[in-house]
Amino acid sequence: MRVFTASLATETNTFSPVPTDRESFESAFYAGPGDHPEGPTLCSAPIPVLRARAREEGFTLIEGTATWAEPGGYIRTDVYEALRDEILDQLRAAMPVDCVVLGLHGAMVARDYDDCEGDLLTHIRNIVGPKVVVAAELDPHSHLTKKRMDAADILAAFLEFPHTDFLERGEHLVDLALRATRGEVSPQMASFDCQMIDVFPTNQQPMRSFVDKMSSLQGRDGILSVSLIHGFMAADVPDVGTQMLVVSDGDVSAASQLAEELGKEVRAMRGLTKFELHDIEAVLNIVSTSKRQSKPYVIADVWDNPGGGVAGDNTVVLQAIIDHGIKRAGIATIWDPLAVTFAIAAGEGAILDMRIGGKAGAASGTPTDVRVEVLATAEPGWQSFGTSRVTLGRAAVVRIVGTEIDIVLNTNRTQTFEPDIFENLGVDISTKDVLLIKSTNHFYAGFKPVSRKIFYVGVDGLYPTDPNKTKYSKLIRRIWPMTEASMTSA
Repeated sequence: MRVFTASLATETNTFSPVPTDRESFESAFYAGPGDHPEGPTLCSAPIPVLRARAREEGFTLIEGTATWAEPGGYIRTDVYEALRDEILDQLRAAMPVDCVVLGLHGAMVARDYDDCEGDLLTHIRNIVGPKVVVAAELDPHSHLTKKRMDAADILAAFLEFPHTDFLERGEHLVDLALRATRGEVSPQMASFDCQMIDVFPTNQQPMRSFVDKMSSLQGRDGILSVSLIHGFMAADVPDVGTQMLVVSDGDVSAASQLAEELGKEVRAMRGLTKFELHDIEAVLNIVSTSKRQSKPYVIADVWDNPGGGVAGDNTVVLQAIIDHGIKRAGIATIWDPLAVTFAIAAGEGAILDMRIGGKAGAASGTPTDVRVEVLATAEPGWQSFGTSRVTLGRAAVVRIVGTEIDIVLNTNRTQTFEPDIFENLGVDISTKDVLLIKSTNHFYAGFKPVSRKIFYVGVDGLYPTDPNKTKYSKLIRRIWPMTEASMTSA
């Protein structure tokens, strides 16, 4: 048995002014054939999983390129096509193959391609023919299109948000793909359009119970896999929105029936699943009037999250912390390549005036002008995300003079995942009253054990948070919350 694997992934916020080019991929994560590290990344988990299975079972594994760009705006057409063709050429060279397993994201959009993954999968199907098993792992914040459903035999998404199960779901996908290749199962996929856009954190109810239910259905009564495609509301594409995906063993009607049943459950939860957003002034009043403890409060600036494709250089909450007179805080991160360049050039221990953040545009807020001491620099800095390692690029920690407000500055835009983003640069979070982090929910698993309490706050910026106000020009169907009309037949 011969298996080909590769990974091409990013998440495209079509409303973001931050362009995505080849350097965006190479600076975040790029591994040529055979160069993928032993540990997984968020969207390339199938590759190390297949390596382990190949060693155990003796089949031939051919690895192609694996690359990931931090979420941003549109990908240049020539950049997407070059990366796509790189993988397609590797597949052609590997032929004949019995199985293709891909690590994708599912929300990649190029200037001339609304459905990059559908395009890639269609090209792959044309190369390998109708009998070869084609499988792909997806992020739930993706778009489920007919094109990719037609081209693939198996699609499976992470179940958790935060995505703590990306390796487990990679193992799930690989196992199904290998079983299908050996003829042990006959995967049949079906989907159900929930006709809605919403946010679905799975660390709280009602989604916690729903995810547990999805998991319990897999492996029973001929059901091979169940996934909820949350959708990615920051993309102007025809298929934006939430869909239910089910893979059954040889019975497409069973898959369709379960997808509809579960999809209607999700539809009934519309408006009830998202986390509560708090007023920043009220939160800072709590922080400033509370007695000190060894665990800090955590403030998540959920919409200035580079994981949603925005710049991550909004200064509104940072300035509020300063104005409130809070003296002990950790900030991770402010994306500011120029400030990092100045900090590294000045060197550790240097004191200088610095303009921080607020550079990507008006929605990034006003730059914060402060005198700082350079505490630490790194080339590169990094943080963990579960079992994977995420680069910060060139990075620095600066402290506002006269305070213990320590700010992590980075050059590779990335959201904050784990507390070691501070610890790796010498910041002791136990000495802080509050941590400000740029992330919507992926931080939760890492920071929950070390936090006194977590507050989600929302600052208007580059992320389109209200579908009723978002100018979707390509949406071709009526979905909630833009209209209730599509719900009347539920």
